[in-house]
Amino acid sequence: MKEMFADLHVHIGRSENGKPIKITAARSLNFANIAKECCDRKGINIVGIIDCASPYVIEDIENFLKTGEAYELKDGGIIYKDKVCIILGSEIETSEINDEGKTGSAHNLCYFPTLKDIKAFSKEMQNYIHNITLSSQRASISAYKLLDIVEKHNGILVPAHAFTPHKSFYGNCTDRLEKIFKEKYNRIIAVELGLSSDTFLADQISELETKTFLTNSDAHSLPKIAREYNKILVEDISYKELLKAIKREDGRCIVANYGLDPKLGKYHRTYCEICGKPIEGKAPITKCNECDSSKITMGVFDRIEIIKDKEVTKSPESRPPYIYQIPLTFMPGLGGKTIDKLLGAFGTEMNILHKLSEDDIEAVVGKKVATTIMNAKEGKIHIQSGGGGVYGKLTVG
Repeated sequence: MKEMFADLHVHIGRSENGKPIKITAARSLNFANIAKECCDRKGINIVGIIDCASPYVIEDIENFLKTGEAYELKDGGIIYKDKVCIILGSEIETSEINDEGKTGSAHNLCYFPTLKDIKAFSKEMQNYIHNITLSSQRASISAYKLLDIVEKHNGILVPAHAFTPHKSFYGNCTDRLEKIFKEKYNRIIAVELGLSSDTFLADQISELETKTFLTNSDAHSLPKIAREYNKILVEDISYKELLKAIKREDGRCIVANYGLDPKLGKYHRTYCEICGKPIEGKAPITKCNECDSSKITMGVFDRIEIIKDKEVTKSPESRPPYIYQIPLTFMPGLGGKTIDKLLGAFGTEMNILHKLSEDDIEAVVGKKVATTIMNAKEGKIHIQSGGGGVYGKLTVG
């Protein structure tokens, strides 16, 4: 068995020929560049690219396979340079009726083993999506129905960033996933936490006790890949092995979730749209305590406080640890040139964050930067909570 690193939520900004895929993502985010970034700089062994149902991206994948640098595995996934397994995925926005009877919407991560599977999925979803070439488009179906379509094409469905105030099940649609999936609820094997939540917060909802938690970057640029990720125990890298780890089968499992302290997430606390800042105070906050406005964006922390049904004293025994970790790009004082110097010396970000001593780092970039990195790794940080789409602020030391 081997321990591997997996980030299962990375977007594509543009196709190889410049066609828009994820409008808000960087142009440099294309299929080939993501594979190279994971291999050469990040040290990510398994990456889920979740815009692969776009016909433009499918064309890019087919051309990428022709280069000889990558090939499809019989156990699912595309292997790049024998170092990175690419999982083909699609993020679909479903139309839901929320608990108040109003229209809501939520994002779903759909993963497939082969290019043939996701091509068939893409073709079928054109019946429900106006523009299949673009990322995260709203489908005119519910997640309840989408689940059947995904499984028909040999895939799995994972609720995405499940607590964020926009485009998520708990944040936008319901206080219980079982209300959405009904008798199919046991077919949901995992939930993505999102940057503004963590295991401790999510385990306050009892229906999630049996679900595997995933932490992923939701990267909209190459440097943001692996700002959150999972350490998994597998025999090798493939779709089949990843699925076993998520299901906790045959000794495979998620060993640990690595993520930002949720206070750094841009939707952690409730945000006043009038004052233009997160609202501090005892949760749940449902209106601004300065201007008394109810024009707010509900924070993840506050939303969970409203919908939780238990206090967490201990997570389920099967639950791996959630380890707060600051990616290099979030650390104050580490600019692009310093990060390039570190990567040039040590290979990948995973090496720097997991294997090196302070002396190793100091020898390359000096004591000040080495101290910053070690303080961040050891949790010697101060965080001002984020909210309303604005990331939290970090001070190290």
